[in-house]
Amino acid sequence: MSVSFVEIGAAAARLEGQAVHTPLIHSPALDERLGAKVLIKPETMQRVGAFKFRGAYNRMVQLSTEERARGVVAFSSGNHAQGVALAARLLGIPALIVMPSDAPKVKVEATKGYGAEVRFYDRMTESREAIAAEVAADRGSTIVPAFDDEHVIAGQGTVGLELVRQAEAMREALDLVVCPVGGGGLISGCSVAIKTLSPQTQIFGVEPEAYDDTRRSLAAGERVTIKPQVRSLCDALESPAPGELTFPIIKRCLAGVVAVSDAEVAEAMRLAFAMLKLVVEPGGCVGLAALLAGKLDARGKTVGLILSGGNVDPELFARVVQGEL
Repeated sequence: MSVSFVEIGAAAARLEGQAVHTPLIHSPALDERLGAKVLIKPETMQRVGAFKFRGAYNRMVQLSTEERARGVVAFSSGNHAQGVALAARLLGIPALIVMPSDAPKVKVEATKGYGAEVRFYDRMTESREAIAAEVAADRGSTIVPAFDDEHVIAGQGTVGLELVRQAEAMREALDLVVCPVGGGGLISGCSVAIKTLSPQTQIFGVEPEAYDDTRRSLAAGERVTIKPQVRSLCDALESPAPGELTFPIIKRCLAGVVAVSDAEVAEAMRLAFAMLKLVVEPGGCVGLAALLAGKLDARGKTVGLILSGGNVDPELFARVVQGEL
């Protein structure tokens, strides 16, 4: 079952007054650097510091009174964890989040700060899905997936809805939209909204080189699961496969997917800080990295760039800014 534009519009109505309408900003200095007009959508300014709140809230606000009383369970390395935790607090729902023991400290502390219970697991030896399923079965809780859920996808799609409408208000037509790809919730929801409102716009996803499962899946014409041997700087995008619900939308709507290295991501984070005055986490900065590295042809075009999150450990960010990574 696919996600419709109508569902994204309904999600936008549910999120009204809860999610931030993040601005669309413009940097003449970046335009000059890239030879393009880049309209930046900084979801770093969203509640919890990332787009994930949109999908989590849209999923959870639709739970029945009985379902809310039994609570929710989610698994995430950080941003989805925070989105679920905040949505749960706003809606009065108990929440347990299964997080890897090596998750960024800033994301763990924020998740706990919103009132959620956190259960750690070893990402190398344990299955977060199995742990979440066991907890949900024991408690009768609802699992809130990070991306493979129609309501979550529709909620994330409100980013694309806002992006196109804000560009139209600026009298700009988007030639290209660049968006990070993990499991595909954000880019699939956004692509439905964008292609409905602006069919001529090309949409490209960007992944870390070590986790280019969506790029490989598009090349193969079917979902491909990879077995990475290394970690990525982009902890938020370490998905081994696109989702069952997200991949058909991606296959239908995207012009392609490119991959970037950790070094290219670090350079983009430095530029975002120095030129745009924005703190962007590695996974949130892959689109900018692809543009700076020339992985996408942006010259002479009007580009929508989604910066999906800004939750990065201060120590890691300092090392990046100082050129140590």
